Amino acid sequence: MPAKTVQRRLIPTRVPIPSLDPKERAATFREALLPYSREQAMEEARRCIQCARAWCVEACPIAQDCREYLRQIAEGDFEGAAETILQDNPLASCLGRVCYSYCEEACVVKKKGDPVAIRHLKWAALAYGDDGHTYSPSSRSREAVAIVGAGPAGLAAAWYLGQRGFRVTVFEASDRLGGLMTQSIPPYRLPKDVFLQDLVRMEPLDIEFRQGVVVGRDVEVEDLFEDGFRAVFLGLGTHRPRRLGIPGEGLPGVYPGLHFLKGVLRGEGPEITGTVVTIGGGDVAMDCARSVLRLGAKRSIVLYRRTVEEMPASEEEREDATSEGVEFRLLVSPVAFRGEGHVEEVWLQEMELGPPDGSSRRRPVPIEGKMATLPLASVLVAIGQEAELEGFPGVGIRVGRDGTPMGDGDSGATAMEGVFAGGGASVVHAMAAGTRAAEAIVRYLGGDSPRVSEASPGRHS
Repeated sequence: MPAKTVQRRLIPTRVPIPSLDPKERAATFREALLPYSREQAMEEARRCIQCARAWCVEACPIAQDCREYLRQIAEGDFEGAAETILQDNPLASCLGRVCYSYCEEACVVKKKGDPVAIRHLKWAALAYGDDGHTYSPSSRSREAVAIVGAGPAGLAAAWYLGQRGFRVTVFEASDRLGGLMTQSIPPYRLPKDVFLQDLVRMEPLDIEFRQGVVVGRDVEVEDLFEDGFRAVFLGLGTHRPRRLGIPGEGLPGVYPGLHFLKGVLRGEGPEITGTVVTIGGGDVAMDCARSVLRLGAKRSIVLYRRTVEEMPASEEEREDATSEGVEFRLLVSPVAFRGEGHVEEVWLQEMELGPPDGSSRRRPVPIEGKMATLPLASVLVAIGQEAELEGFPGVGIRVGRDGTPMGDGDSGATAMEGVFAGGGASVVHAMAAGTRAAEAIVRYLGGDSPRVSEASPGRHS
């Protein structure tokens, strides 16, 4: 609990978050949101009522206690707030832009008005208070640990272990660090230099990155132990898009949404014209639908088989998409794509909502005899993705319901001695899985595993 309370009077209205005009946003990949000024940040931070029971902390996958840094921001101590944040959050600059803000969903102030803009205040703290903080190892030359995947899970594990003096080698299949966070999130939400701000803080740690190495193909997990690694963490990203499995899905012009976003970031995306349809209701679908407008689509339409209330995309993403001109067609499910040599239309089954299914959302049910067609130029399929496990047949990992790799329990231990696995469907959930696995690795190797918040960032001399 924070040592001091700023105020407890509830102020229901949030300080508006600055942003580019929606029409301007939809025409550029420039960052859409803008930072608070110092004064705006202090005013917004004073809305935190410093709850004795912090529902915001309980909702945070990495259990970061935002109350202390909100109090510091309210008092104008941005440097102290940045240091507080970085004590247990190695990807804080990125999370200040792309976190799903579970803390804000749980904020008590939301019961009477707008939740405190915690994510945006994290951005403000680092923008005005980060004066070259870096992480330092507590000791040197401890055991060597291999991490497979340089996404948020692998980076969080490497950060945790590196601070505790372990020699960490991160194997990354691609030529980019950051996993799907940097390979698929458009720059209007996460500019490239933001990730580099987080990465540079880890430079003093004994972490080596080996890129272009596919573990499970170029090198087997068993070989890592023969090379002297004492433990292995598999932080595999969810790079395999899920398919609809309907006729015409293989037609030219039908693209997996995740592959499309990766191509856009590399400047290799397809030519976009006319009406582009995105199928899905998550944040990847929103990124696809918003990106095609920036690439020249005349219309961007999202098809979703449930209603807005069941849509997994954040309310912020839906509102931003709508304000930029994205259209939503709900309670429809694609059953086929048609076209001569290229996709030209999608056939749609109209739906209604039935009883809840296993996801606790109401299940879409086809309305007999109700069909429709929609002409289009391109289709982006964004109905989810999952980890690829082909290279790890004897490890004993599985794909969870959210598509992420799983071991057993919180530790992520697998059937193979010394091998751990984990991931998450969001950046912060992946970080939490990586940190839990790193704690388990420390225990496995016979060391103490203090909470992350006990490790403190240092500074450049």
